[in-house]
Amino acid sequence: MSEEMMRAAAFTAFGGPEVLRVMELPAPQAGAGQVRVRVRTAGVQPFDAAVRGGWTPPGVTGDLPRIPGNEFAGVVDQVDEDVTGVPLGAEVLGFSLLNSYAEYIVVNAGDVTAKPAGVPWEVAGGLTAGVQTAEIALDGLAVGPGDTLLVHAAAGSVGTAAVQIARMRGATVIGTAREENHAYLWDLGATPVAYGDGLADRVRALAPDGVHAALDGAGGHALEVSLELVKDPDRILTLVEHAKAAALGVRTTQGVRTAERLGRYADLYATGKLKFPVRRTYELEKAADAHREIETGHGRGKIVIQVG
Repeated sequence: MSEEMMRAAAFTAFGGPEVLRVMELPAPQAGAGQVRVRVRTAGVQPFDAAVRGGWTPPGVTGDLPRIPGNEFAGVVDQVDEDVTGVPLGAEVLGFSLLNSYAEYIVVNAGDVTAKPAGVPWEVAGGLTAGVQTAEIALDGLAVGPGDTLLVHAAAGSVGTAAVQIARMRGATVIGTAREENHAYLWDLGATPVAYGDGLADRVRALAPDGVHAALDGAGGHALEVSLELVKDPDRILTLVEHAKAAALGVRTTQGVRTAERLGRYADLYATGKLKFPVRRTYELEKAADAHREIETGHGRGKIVIQVG
């Protein structure tokens, strides 16, 4: 019997977006405790671009070609005999370390959750990184009632989720973004502020009682301003300046993704209690273009690849 094949956006050498191309690769098969999902959509994030550029995440082994992508949504088409609770044909969203830019992905059954009918496929495929990263970060910062939180890159997918989650927890949120995104941040519940010279003073004017915590999704000057404004560096978390974090005494995200958390936010979206806009969808053949856009570091909402 011939080997089952699938289409995937993958790379055989590290480099720029141009190394990412569609190729025919062997389709994975579900093993012990696993399910296989026929992927409909897959989210795109800076993590994927770093993998393509040569960074190998901890725990990853194996030769090239390598398929990026660590969030997806689709339909379960294989279930190991020992798995209960995830039926064949179930519509799910989930997460993995790699391999989402493909027609099929195999994951542990505990790494998927049911997709509510009210969550469109393009939202489902890109939901996990934004909401899970944001909640893990806010848990680390112990954001709660009475806090004033400063969110840098507040219009991006993680920022969008973080603003809303912090507001649900009773915090006041100030968000940095380009001026064309200020009305969007008001709509999410944050007070917007423009980047650039004088940022620290502009934030001080908006927070007369001080800034208690900061979530840095921009790096550089944004992190410097956070250190200037927040008294306790342990209440600053950077999503981008990992190499500098330890020396500065600030946090990075420490936590694991869970299907329970993902399901909770999928339900909030389905019931209209969470906004999670999709900026643009790309066909699988245009995965390189999706990476070019994610690497600009600008834009509102999520970039998603349409796989099937």
